[in-house]
Amino acid sequence: MRRKITILEEAFTGYFTDHHAFLLGTMLARVDAISADIAALDARIGEAISPFAGTVARLDEIPGISLTAAHVIIAETGLDMARFPTAGHLVSWARFAPGVKESAGKKKGKGTTGHGNPYLAAVLGNAAAAAGRTGTFLGERYRRIARRRGAKRAIVAVGHSILVIAWHLLSDPDARFHDLGPDYYAMRIDPERRKRNHVRQLEALGYTVTLEPAA
Repeated sequence: MRRKITILEEAFTGYFTDHHAFLLGTMLARVDAISADIAALDARIGEAISPFAGTVARLDEIPGISLTAAHVIIAETGLDMARFPTAGHLVSWARFAPGVKESAGKKKGKGTTGHGNPYLAAVLGNAAAAAGRTGTFLGERYRRIARRRGAKRAIVAVGHSILVIAWHLLSDPDARFHDLGPDYYAMRIDPERRKRNHVRQLEALGYTVTLEPAA
């Protein structure tokens, strides 16, 4: 647009009045005020989260998790995972687990009681969608599920996985995130599935199958 400033000035001549300038100035002043409030709030959050900088950095290593997302996870779950004996307890408390279906406005399935934590759910949903665009294990998990069952189920499943990872990192201060890689399914799970399928097919034909690894 900078290259067209002269053309824009000519286009506005006769149409952009002092009243328009007043309205625009008022809007810009409001934007500046909101930006200043956001900056002040960010500074306050930075001060409050500084004692937990190490934990934030470890959570930030999870694909899809940004610094802001790490801040929200810590704020909503706390650091003491003793209140959640297992990762499943944390997921259940957050109400962020597969198995909840909705039909005609009514929720059905396990875990339907309660609404969970809306702030945590929003962050996990955004993190899952962001992880789906990465070349990581979580990214490949998202894409596999999305192809078969749709993006919404993929978001819930990957958000669930992210929360489980967060529980392990928060439970053990020495734990670090390790990515299994996008080829994990192809290298480990898919070969096992194909092997089982072939064995079942041969057994259905009346054969007794014994497998031995090649030398």
